[in-house]
Amino acid sequence: MIIKRFKKDMPAYFDYKDVKTLGRFIDIYGQIKSVSKTGLSAKQQRQLSIAIKRARHLAMMPFMIQG
Repeated sequence: MIIKRFKKDMPAYFDYKDVKTLGRFIDIYGQIKSVSKTGLSAKQQRQLSIAIKRARHLAMMPFMIQG
């Protein structure tokens, strides 16, 4: 049984400037969490990955977490 966690308070649009919200979808190794863990639709998951990649490119989020 797959538990979908974040279904309650999903934003309608993922903004690359909202680093706090995007940080919820990153694991401790800096990887984007999978659809089965986030509970997003395929369209939302694509929007999320694009927003995270833009934030990383503009140095708002790290590519890898050191430590």
